[in-house]
Amino acid sequence: MTEKLLDGKAIAATIKKEIAKEVAALIDADMKAPHLAAILVGNDPASETYVASKEKACLEVGITSTTYRLPEKTSENELLEVIRFLNNDPEVDGFIVQLPLPAQINTDRIIEAIDPAKDVDGFHPVNMGRMQSGLPAYLPATPFGVVELLRRSKVTLEGKHCVVIGRSNIVGTPLSILLSRKNVNATVTLCHSKTADLKSITSQADVLIAAIGQVEFVTKDMVKPGAVVVDVGIHRVEDTSSEKGYHLAGDVDFKNVSKVASRITPVPGGVGPMTIVSLLNNTLLACKKQVYKN
Repeated sequence: MTEKLLDGKAIAATIKKEIAKEVAALIDADMKAPHLAAILVGNDPASETYVASKEKACLEVGITSTTYRLPEKTSENELLEVIRFLNNDPEVDGFIVQLPLPAQINTDRIIEAIDPAKDVDGFHPVNMGRMQSGLPAYLPATPFGVVELLRRSKVTLEGKHCVVIGRSNIVGTPLSILLSRKNVNATVTLCHSKTADLKSITSQADVLIAAIGQVEFVTKDMVKPGAVVVDVGIHRVEDTSSEKGYHLAGDVDFKNVSKVASRITPVPGGVGPMTIVSLLNNTLLACKKQVYKN
């Protein structure tokens, strides 16, 4: 089984060493360390876990990390004030607003308020548009992390049929664009909850990527034998037999799909660590002021 796993944790560790070397070179040249900030509204457990992982990863590579924690009842205007402050803070190279946000806050309005030059999540329409046009931009962390995981795992993508399940602006849609770019050259089918006869499409995939946000949605009969399967999902599933009271699961039925897949990502330890290092890489790019010079 070990040889089947697409080990995002191990690959992310290698990338962290590469980033740490570049950060050290900046500091040796009497430049400041990159500075990444995060805004966390409320105490969503998954968001807390992600932000904690981000802080730990920043420490490991020498990137300065600051977290702004706001109450669950924070108003949209109050959050916009924090964003305006960070947009104008010369010490902060990039920042993220952790999603999801509470119901009283309009997510699109918040994303659009972020300075595109500091949008290291790559969600701002300016960065999305530049990415789609093939121009220099901050690439969304999870989609870029998936492509990099496959590339560094020596998975052939050129000419292959990649099926992405899920069309969110955060993962599915930008991932479909990145996979179809000339530097990857995959043939991409983007599916979603309204796709007719989904199973017939997924069973044709050489590479199947699940980002639909439903626990163990992808079952063994949806996967072509020998396909590469990437699971973007991560969910806490209630489990009374576990000391924590839950276990983690993805969008793929790992136990059964792993019997037919040639390669597969584990949950956790697959896509998650790659998302973090992609965010760190964007922060390094922001610090070096390379993105919008071209």
